[in-house]
Amino acid sequence: MALPSVAAFTDTYLPTVNGATYTIDTWRDQWVDRGGRMHVVYPDSDHDPAPDEHPVSSVPFPFYEGFRVGLPGLPDAVADTDLVHAHTPFSLGLAGLRLARKHDLPVVASYHTPTSEYAAYLAFTERIERAIERSAEGYERRFLDRVDLVIAPSERTATHIREAVETDTHVVVVPNGVDVDFFRPVDPTAFRERHDLPAGPLVGYTGRHGYEKALDDIVAAAEDLDVTLVFGGDGPAREALEAQARTADVDARFLGFLDRAELPAFYAALDAFAFPSPVETQGIVALEANACGTPVAGVASAALADTIDQAETGYKAPPGDVAAFRDVIARTLDERERLREECLARREAMSVARSVDRLADVYDDVLGARVGV
Repeated sequence: MALPSVAAFTDTYLPTVNGATYTIDTWRDQWVDRGGRMHVVYPDSDHDPAPDEHPVSSVPFPFYEGFRVGLPGLPDAVADTDLVHAHTPFSLGLAGLRLARKHDLPVVASYHTPTSEYAAYLAFTERIERAIERSAEGYERRFLDRVDLVIAPSERTATHIREAVETDTHVVVVPNGVDVDFFRPVDPTAFRERHDLPAGPLVGYTGRHGYEKALDDIVAAAEDLDVTLVFGGDGPAREALEAQARTADVDARFLGFLDRAELPAFYAALDAFAFPSPVETQGIVALEANACGTPVAGVASAALADTIDQAETGYKAPPGDVAAFRDVIARTLDERERLREECLARREAMSVARSVDRLADVYDDVLGARVGV
């Protein structure tokens, strides 16, 4: 049976580094490998488009360095499609809705990040921030009420959509999945040497350095631990993190943006992956670390409460409790060999191939429902 042609619309794509970007890119590769076709419409950037990738005119987002806002264009090529998949409720997500309305196509929407997460970047006072957060869920509800089905990457996120966003649209769970052929245990020796990392315990994080991810808790927790911190990635909170580490006299190495090819070695070099973010919809980097055999010291909040299996793939502390987070890091380091074996035993269960199997079923269900109407 032929796979449906899909038009994916996203406000974040390569070369921007985040979980949504990697999920879209990996799902697209899997879809094409299976003989399907998936267009991707994204804001024009430095990325050199491959076939069926369609950059549209964009402008810089003034409140978040490195992000661009795509103008709601509709490339002619995406008109020949069976289904729209919106990965954003904003500019290009609205363009996807317009395409669907014009050609009477079903729409699936992925919920990658609560829009309220960005309130702090737009607000100048706490009062304004709270107002933005309240309006954000109302906006999300109006957008999601206009689609045929909502995809959540975890059960916790699905619960949030049903109970906080309160959309009337049906919500299903499709984990983002991990490319376990790529994220696997590797020898990190060359990576350690290239970045001049010491032989002692390494605790690290990679991904977007956003204030909402509470990365300052990693530095605060390291003050009383004999470890070296290793940060990969970049973002608006990086400068503050570097200053905090200098003041606290913590040995912290900031590697900046890492080429994707380096990530398995980065994860494998760590003794523990530190992830105190209380706002994750799945926390894909935690699963990538696990797939490379690295346990996670995280928090029992949002999706990480489920993504991290307590005492099996890592340990969790209450969010915002630095002392408890420090204890969790120490315990993860003490038990890292046992936890490593547990992580490796679960690799196939987190495979992106399983996620795309589920995605194909979701697309078939939505298209079948349209035929039955």
